[in-house]
Amino acid sequence: MARRTKTKVVAGLGVVAGALGLGAFNSSFDVSVQPEITNEVFAPHFSYHCIESEIAPPLDNHGQLTVAVWNIYKQQRPNWRSALASFTQKSDLVLLQEASLNTELQTYLNDSQWQVRMANAFRFLDTPAGVMNLSRVSSRQTCAYLAMEPWLRLPKSALLSQFALSNGQTLAVVNLHGVNFAIGLNEYKQQLDSLKAVLEQHQGPIILAGDFNTWRKARIKVVRAFAHSLGLKEVHYHNDQRVRVLGKPLDHLYYRDLRLVTAEAPKTDASDHNPLLATFKLVSPTVH
Repeated sequence: MARRTKTKVVAGLGVVAGALGLGAFNSSFDVSVQPEITNEVFAPHFSYHCIESEIAPPLDNHGQLTVAVWNIYKQQRPNWRSALASFTQKSDLVLLQEASLNTELQTYLNDSQWQVRMANAFRFLDTPAGVMNLSRVSSRQTCAYLAMEPWLRLPKSALLSQFALSNGQTLAVVNLHGVNFAIGLNEYKQQLDSLKAVLEQHQGPIILAGDFNTWRKARIKVVRAFAHSLGLKEVHYHNDQRVRVLGKPLDHLYYRDLRLVTAEAPKTDASDHNPLLATFKLVSPTVH
């Protein structure tokens, strides 16, 4: 069990409290000082860094792979459950940001057939919050990562997973919630660089997705440079309703060694973000 530290965080600005999804400005958080991950829905036991599975069938469905990416806003909107079910009914992989493992989400997951992997960023009122992967089959390995927000001293989390594919390849998947409250770019770059060592060694398909908090041009340049260094392409949407701040989209989906079939970002009122929905086809293996 990773060691925890109790941190008192005071958010004196309404915009900060709103971004955290909190009604109170003065709140205690149980913050993890090490990356933690769980595959349990009820009474989750978070273990350090990685979970491996001996049995990991192919994630794709006869060479087709459907992915949903969504910042679920800690399930604060009353219609989150029906929206999630609708967006993901045909998905093989669902990448959630700002998932709060409260009773309602636990019940939803218990009633579903999803394999769950969650990275714990922090606990609020004893409820874990962070990024979460839902997949049709178990990953071979999923590892958690943390990056500290420099102002709020609350972490942002990421998951890096390895999935088997039916063509014999291994798919690397990154589910990222980007550092937000930072003036410069150092913390933002460091968060991406913490994943780069693993991704640079990976041979085969990659999916990089999540809420990158790219609300300024300099942040978008950092993400694009990172994606380009790994040979990733950005998904473009025929119905692009992605949420924008200062005219810049916050959510992104990048890919490599897959063929994009369809992609859309439909509008919803079930969160403060709109989902990204994409379908890919496997392609013949290439060497990097």
